[in-house]
Amino acid sequence: MSYIEDLFGLSGKVAVVIGGGGVLGGAMAEGLAKAGAGIAIVDLHCDHAKEKASLMETFGVDTCAIEADVSKKSDLQKAFDEIMNKFGHVDILINAPGINSGTPFFEITEEEWDKILQVNLKGIFMACQIFGKRMVKQGAGSIINISSASSGPPLSRVFTYAVTKAGLNNLTQNLAREWGVRGVRVNAIAPGFFPAEQNRKLLTQERTDNIMRHTPMKRFGEPEELVGVVIWLASDKTSSFVTGALIRVDGGFTAMTI
Repeated sequence: MSYIEDLFGLSGKVAVVIGGGGVLGGAMAEGLAKAGAGIAIVDLHCDHAKEKASLMETFGVDTCAIEADVSKKSDLQKAFDEIMNKFGHVDILINAPGINSGTPFFEITEEEWDKILQVNLKGIFMACQIFGKRMVKQGAGSIINISSASSGPPLSRVFTYAVTKAGLNNLTQNLAREWGVRGVRVNAIAPGFFPAEQNRKLLTQERTDNIMRHTPMKRFGEPEELVGVVIWLASDKTSSFVTGALIRVDGGFTAMTI
């Protein structure tokens, strides 16, 4: 085994990727699988989850695909039970579900507000309760929550989404504080602009131009550019003293003012 493999290899680990059927979650799951981790893809869209799980199998790791609505605790509990029956343990949890909306503030309905909070914040809160409890019992684990550059300072046109991501940052730090002595690390990654299905409809030419003016690297991110930080945070050896951190992968977006 090489030095790099020893540091970053995840052989024998089991990673659960909630939202793993999506573009960003799928790229992170693929990276973890290539590093040797067994993969459980949990997603609202079962066909997407199965497609990603089939891809993971080609890397020689055990996989499973589970359909679940993260806004329902019963679905998450069922997913946990299935994963435990198959693998017997959970070492890494990636919380990457997300829905977005560009509705102007005065037009946001209670129904839309509640739906986005249920998926983006409450769903992750419940996943951390269910999977985190097992990790605490094991005395080891890494939870990686997917935040956003919109979590602060907030972006225009994504009001509710930005609120949920700000809450997620606080949830991450709270759990890091709670579980720091229990062997469970909790961190968050804040991607910048990575065009995916949930935000592509919001990227008008005007908005794209504004983003580019505010991004020192003058381009969008590619999903694969999240993989390195995910593997780093997942590895017990490379990030053993990292918890409660918000790691920005945004091409410098949040470093800019005028």
